[in-house]
Amino acid sequence: MKKQWNLLLALIVVLVIAIFSVINVEPVTVNYLFGKADWPLILVIIGSVLLGALLAGLIGMMKIYQLQKALKRAENNNVDDNS
Repeated sequence: MKKQWNLLLALIVVLVIAIFSVINVEPVTVNYLFGKADWPLILVIIGSVLLGALLAGLIGMMKIYQLQKALKRAENNNVDDNS
């Protein structure tokens, strides 16, 4: 049941972002370190959301990897102590 609520919440968030993006379609100037460019605001919003999700996912994966390593180390220490 928890996965269904998570899916429903994710769909609602995506729908809100999509509606917010479609409402804001006027061009904006984006300043880079090396220049400027005019982009539709919808692309800036969607790009920011995607980059934020990617960054959060990578940080989460890194934390899971660290925890798995620590668990293996603890299991190995536990096996050594029981011998």
